[in-house]
Amino acid sequence: MPDAARPPRHVLILGGTTEARRLAAALAAEPALRVTTSLAGRVAAPRLPAGEVRIGGFGGPEGQARWLREHAVDALIDATHPFADTISHNAAVAAATAHVPLLALRRPGWVPGPGDSWHQVTSLDEAAAALPALGTRIFLTTGRMGLAHFAHLTDLWFLVRSVDAPEPPHPPRMTTLLDRGPFTLDGERQLLRDHRIDVLVTKDSGAAATAAKLTAAREAGLPVVVVRRPAVPEQVPVAADPDEAVQWLRRLFSEANSH
Repeated sequence: MPDAARPPRHVLILGGTTEARRLAAALAAEPALRVTTSLAGRVAAPRLPAGEVRIGGFGGPEGQARWLREHAVDALIDATHPFADTISHNAAVAAATAHVPLLALRRPGWVPGPGDSWHQVTSLDEAAAALPALGTRIFLTTGRMGLAHFAHLTDLWFLVRSVDAPEPPHPPRMTTLLDRGPFTLDGERQLLRDHRIDVLVTKDSGAAATAAKLTAAREAGLPVVVVRRPAVPEQVPVAADPDEAVQWLRRLFSEANSH
């Protein structure tokens, strides 16, 4: 890591994921680093990471670039949810504007296995369009922010699982389950049985903490509508886990110290 004789290198993490918290914990233990995690503020009671924390938006890419310069950020790591594509785009523009190295930390996506009945789509609108042909009792696990895409499906019943309570617009026939992962396989099996679910809808978040629902759906022979994740912005390097991100930082700061 950086030379301890110089001021601490400042790393800004765009967080909100398990990987972001793990990375912050690892970096906060380094005395030659200053670590700040930025949270969007969309969850009422977020799990706070180690190190410094800021909550709220930057005011677009221009505001984020200004923040990077004013706070002397040496490296930016986008460890947001794989579907936070607006944040990722803004980070790419801001990093380029402020000339700050950027890394995307993205957990690997899910891969269908034997026995899976996946219907892969590219958007929530495509997911909604696919549902009437697949079933009538839908387990919707795509988050509370996108429920408007399903609000017109008045003939279907939805079980919506979310960390915080959703707000309208949303489907008229809907039951909300407030819960936060990780979820167990036995629990997911029971949930599908209790609510007589015949279709699962999910985003390809890739998280192990929420993967049990896919196994439960496979065992029950249920179709699964999977929304593909958006691509990482062009020319942004990607790390698959916090350890890879730490190694990227080591290389970055080692090269900087040698100049």
